[in-house]
Amino acid sequence: MFKKFYKLISNDIGIDLGTSNTLVYLKGHGVVINEPSVVAVNKKTNQILAVGIDAKEMLGRTPGHIKAIRPLVDGVISDFEVTEEMLSYLINKADKISKKFGKPRVLIGVPSGITNVETRAVYDAARSAGAREVFLIEEPMSAAIGIRLPIKDPVGSMIIDIGGGTTDIAVISLGGIVKSKNLKVAGDRLNNDIITYMRDEFKILIGEGTAEAVKIAIGSVVPGQYMETEVRGRDLLTGLPREVIVTDSDIREALSLSVKEFVDGVKDVLETTPPEILSDIMHRGIMLSGGGALLNGLDRFLQSVLKIPIYIVDDPLSAVARGTGVVLDDIDFYKEVLISSQNELPPK
Repeated sequence: MFKKFYKLISNDIGIDLGTSNTLVYLKGHGVVINEPSVVAVNKKTNQILAVGIDAKEMLGRTPGHIKAIRPLVDGVISDFEVTEEMLSYLINKADKISKKFGKPRVLIGVPSGITNVETRAVYDAARSAGAREVFLIEEPMSAAIGIRLPIKDPVGSMIIDIGGGTTDIAVISLGGIVKSKNLKVAGDRLNNDIITYMRDEFKILIGEGTAEAVKIAIGSVVPGQYMETEVRGRDLLTGLPREVIVTDSDIREALSLSVKEFVDGVKDVLETTPPEILSDIMHRGIMLSGGGALLNGLDRFLQSVLKIPIYIVDDPLSAVARGTGVVLDDIDFYKEVLISSQNELPPK
């Protein structure tokens, strides 16, 4: 009776807690929030000035007493209090959409291979932010559910979720992860590669936002149509502003080492996968999800190296968030794929 009453007055919320972006799924409404994981704090008063899009616009542009913080590093919490504030903001924003007043039940996607301490940090932050119940699920599992892979069947599926801070590679069968690997080669690493390349080759210093814009505009893994873009930054020799023209081949060269490391990580997982599951993967292909899946030519490059079909899922950015929504619809059915509920968490 109590549970049925709570369902009437409270929301079920799924959160894809990402290093770059956080997506929120509200049961009955779909993905309602997609905002950068950035919080702007006034250091003098410890007051939160902005969260999400407004805070991201402040990155690299703030005066001394205002700091734009990314509270998640490599998919895990690095600043507990700021993460708590960000979650509180997102949960309240979702609650306002459906106008329910009870404390919500929250399911959060976290990277695979997360430690007990990191698990506890996410759980505590969500509880402090106002959640009634908190469940955690590994992001590749949530993405697989979101794209409707038959995760509970005795057949192997492989999914690669390329986020901002981490890349999760997972082989799934019978409702569990058979093999997985967590790589630090993801969107942020590629941005840093571009910053380093611009500094070394063009002697020009650019910010993270500029690097990301260049990656989206002309970033590619395999040669294709010629592309170029203007990049503005600070000349390291004169200290004055300078503009240079950068081509797609420059960016390919900048990203080459990280792409090689990424491919080696995928090979490592395939090499340790049981042969029966490997034959399923060869037949069914590998699914790419997350923002990194949109990097031009990555699917074609992987397919040429691995000789396995590669598919980019529909709307790769929201796959994990959509998966949390499917799990929340029938949490008892998916109980075994969750990392933990309140009773199974490690003690503080």
